Amino acid sequence: MSEFNYKEEISKIPMDPGVYRYFDETGEVIYVGKAKSLRNRVSSYFLKNNQHDRKTRRLVSQIRRIEYTIVLSEWDALLLENQLIKQLQPKFNILLKDDKTYPFICITDEPFPRVFPTRNMERGKGTFYGPFANLRSMHTLLDMFKSLYQIRSCQLPLTKQNIEARKFKVCLEYHIGNCKGPCEGLQTEPEYNAEIEQVHNILKGNLSSPQQYFKEKMLAAAEQMAFEKAHSWKTKIEHLSNFQSKATVINPRIGNIDVLTIVSDEESAYLNFMKIKQGYMVATQTIEVKKKLDETDHEILAMMIIEMRSTYGSEAKELISNIKPDLEMRLEVTVPQIGDKKKLLDMSMKNVMYFRREKAERREVEASATSSKKDRILIRLKSDLQLKSLPRHIECFDNSNIQGTNPVAAMVCFKEGKPSKKDYRHFNIKTVIGPNDFASMNEIVGRRYLRVIAEEQPLPDLIVIDGGKGQLGAACDALKSLGIYGQIPIIGIAKRLEEIYFPEDSLPLYIDKKSESLKLIQQIRDEAHRFAITFHRDKRSKGSLVSELEGVVGVGKVTATKLLKHFGSVRGIRESSLETLTDLVGLDRAKKVRAYFDAMAE
Repeated sequence: MSEFNYKEEISKIPMDPGVYRYFDETGEVIYVGKAKSLRNRVSSYFLKNNQHDRKTRRLVSQIRRIEYTIVLSEWDALLLENQLIKQLQPKFNILLKDDKTYPFICITDEPFPRVFPTRNMERGKGTFYGPFANLRSMHTLLDMFKSLYQIRSCQLPLTKQNIEARKFKVCLEYHIGNCKGPCEGLQTEPEYNAEIEQVHNILKGNLSSPQQYFKEKMLAAAEQMAFEKAHSWKTKIEHLSNFQSKATVINPRIGNIDVLTIVSDEESAYLNFMKIKQGYMVATQTIEVKKKLDETDHEILAMMIIEMRSTYGSEAKELISNIKPDLEMRLEVTVPQIGDKKKLLDMSMKNVMYFRREKAERREVEASATSSKKDRILIRLKSDLQLKSLPRHIECFDNSNIQGTNPVAAMVCFKEGKPSKKDYRHFNIKTVIGPNDFASMNEIVGRRYLRVIAEEQPLPDLIVIDGGKGQLGAACDALKSLGIYGQIPIIGIAKRLEEIYFPEDSLPLYIDKKSESLKLIQQIRDEAHRFAITFHRDKRSKGSLVSELEGVVGVGKVTATKLLKHFGSVRGIRESSLETLTDLVGLDRAKKVRAYFDAMAE
């Protein structure tokens, strides 16, 4: 350190809050940091009795110059640090890059604004919402906008002068009803902008405003006896309500709030961010941050609060976290212990813990190049569901009672990640009257494992229930009645958002949609559904044939079933001889059956 007199440099640094920058011998910025007291923080790097880790010692050895900027508060220092790291990209900092990976929805700043997805944020071009870590949710929004509003998709410069000069003609979108033709002056700019304002409200998480707008339009149309228009507005309200029902609902009394939780290991920190707007989760993202020095969770959290709130344009005045940063912030950071906010914190922690396990398991699987694809998926599934052993034997149950008739159920079996069709089972529902999925699930799970126990067969490594908390609870009750609850891992998979439910846990688990383990669960669930539907159709078909034969005077259900079992179809019975029928059901019934089909042929 003879080339750099750090004692002299430190003596010049004030005690004020600010941001410091370290330069190497080439003049490149290698580290940017913030401090409540610049002198105390910078001097801590050079104290000989300070036990720094290897990475920090390497940083200190390369420092040749120090610069600093004084600010008014530690919060201002945090903001400036965030901007400088993005701008300078120092090699010893956690790199905070502008997010170009995930797309945004842009509403352009032009006459008759356009709405479209983009990965290129040109700040002067319009208003950007996002980023959307889940592409499906973004496209769901765009599809909803298309069904609710008539927004142009063209890129024509629709200035007042161009429209008045009649430079443009309406396109196919106008003729099929997706656009009202503002290019030819068929729609006024205030009318168009009223719909764009509703799009802004939805993207901000404010669904009450467009709902009220549609309701007023519907009532106005009804008063004018324009019932077709009123029905059109009612349909739009239903579209919006359908979207609202699929959103993840938080207690509306919580209001606008952010959630950011963190867990870490020696190499990385893992964070989950959730943006809550008026009782709905409007954005969520889980990320991994690679550590460059020995950064603490408190330091990383403070940095990522600025980053995530900036990225998602959050203006919430409160943030929930599992720890509290060691600095004064211009928003309230709380660590709730009870109530709805605690449930929100638990949900975020569950996701970030799962994400960390997923990353660790992925590294483990990638390192184990010798393991087969089959074992890799089962290892991943074991990690995702926190099972004690590999789920080599999986059984999945599904009910089927289309239109409330012929309730049946099915169980499919997968061994070593592959279907074991010889172990598939069908079930006729015996104890339940009418369509009752919960009671039916309780019956078939109880019957299945009562028989398994009686025949001393091995229990599966995992049970999958096609359904949410209700069906899962019914299956668990069946296992409890047999005294084997807790001996077999059991989960439910709900179709709506593919969330995974565990017994006695109200918070679902969302596995990465691209995960091989989720795809295996979906494959098993879909196979159970297919098998149940096939059995249901066969039963309905057989039932209709029995009913047809019961139409023959003197032939009852027992005789009809006996004939169908022997001949396989009504056609086989129709083409059979009197002698063959007599051997099966006697001469008197045989003559009646023969006479019935002979009469139909005339």
